[in-house]
Amino acid sequence: MTSTSDHRQLRAELETLTTEAFRPELAGIDKLPTLEIARLMNGEDTAVPAAVAACLPQIAAAIDAIAARMGRGGRLVYAGAGTAGRLGVLDASECPPTFNTDPARVVGLIAGGAEAMVTSVEGAEDSKELARKDLDSLALGSDDTVVGVSASGRTPYAIGAVEHARALGALTVGLACNADSALAAAAEHGIEVVVGPELITGSTRLKAGTAQKLVLNMLSTITMIRLGKTYGNLMVDVRASNDKLRARSRRIVALATGAADEEIERALTETGGEVKNAILAILAGVDGPTAARLLAQSNGHLRAALPNPTG
Repeated sequence: MTSTSDHRQLRAELETLTTEAFRPELAGIDKLPTLEIARLMNGEDTAVPAAVAACLPQIAAAIDAIAARMGRGGRLVYAGAGTAGRLGVLDASECPPTFNTDPARVVGLIAGGAEAMVTSVEGAEDSKELARKDLDSLALGSDDTVVGVSASGRTPYAIGAVEHARALGALTVGLACNADSALAAAAEHGIEVVVGPELITGSTRLKAGTAQKLVLNMLSTITMIRLGKTYGNLMVDVRASNDKLRARSRRIVALATGAADEEIERALTETGGEVKNAILAILAGVDGPTAARLLAQSNGHLRAALPNPTG
């Protein structure tokens, strides 16, 4: 059971955090017209992209390190509690349908497990030991990356995940929304997106959550670009599992090749619906098995598999 002195210490710590700061000028927000509150909230959100922009060099360095390890077969693991954990789970869950990745390649861990996606699990975010157990279930290796995510930058679960992963030789990234955070200090790559106090005091699902979402978008998407999951800005590794995706697949092949509908249908049929293979078959003038072999030789990079890879 937490003592009164522990509560006092935690309260004092929170009062030093930018994300927890109280804004007296907004104390009457509940008395404002709805449209005015919406304007205030929208105005607050406009500051987030600039805060992310200030961290782009750190974000890019982290992405290059992640991509190098994933290129050797490593995994990308997000670890966080509450909103930060949910955002990590969301980003991880979007990778298989977007980039046709194995669900085990990008993983989201949230303190308290699946139950914590919809409810608060008491004490879960305060446990470094829980983070260690969750990571040990994945049998981390040196080619894996663990990204600890925490708006405050002090969440024990996120810090514990980064510390344990680093001790195991994995790459570590700490994403926080306060300067000089313990989380960033614990990681090899620290990213601190300082968005300032929230519209609603301490509700870090707002600007801090938006900032974390933007950074996670970059970490996963640009890593996938580096891994050859796109051709230009086309999602060539998409898997057609429903009518919308089948239509999208045909459109992507058309945009990449300029081929007629009949040729696109033939190539997709010959390659088992694999968009990347169909594009290569058309552009290189080869059959399905040859396209598959060329892609395997280029580690799945379509541009590198083309006869003129710089074109």
